[in-house]
Amino acid sequence: QVQLVESGGGLVQAGGSLRLSCVASVSIFSPDTMGWHRQAPGKQRELVAGITRGGSRNYADSVKGRFTISRDNAKNMVYLQMNSLKPEDTAIYYCSAERNENQYWGQGTQVTVSS
Repeated sequence: QVQLVESGGGLVQAGGSLRLSCVASVSIFSPDTMGWHRQAPGKQRELVAGITRGGSRNYADSVKGRFTISRDNAKNMVYLQMNSLKPEDTAIYYCSAERNENQYWGQGTQVTVSS
């Protein structure tokens, strides 16, 4: 069963913006943390941003000041607002969630930034 589903990826020019969304199933409602990872071709998956149930946020240094993570606990959703996009942001972006020490992953959504 699919427990995390991402949407909002696409092709955008450098300097543009995208907003990614992810909805979690009721079975993992109210995760302790939710976040976004990305994986570029030939590179390891890396943490982009994370957010706790209470709203504490952390970001990779490469996206600070450009990306904003948020969540809607009532809807069991997490978002990633991506501004001032750069070609190096090109990757598959994966939604993640953690609850009771269990980890969950979405299927990924492609983000491509052209120069």
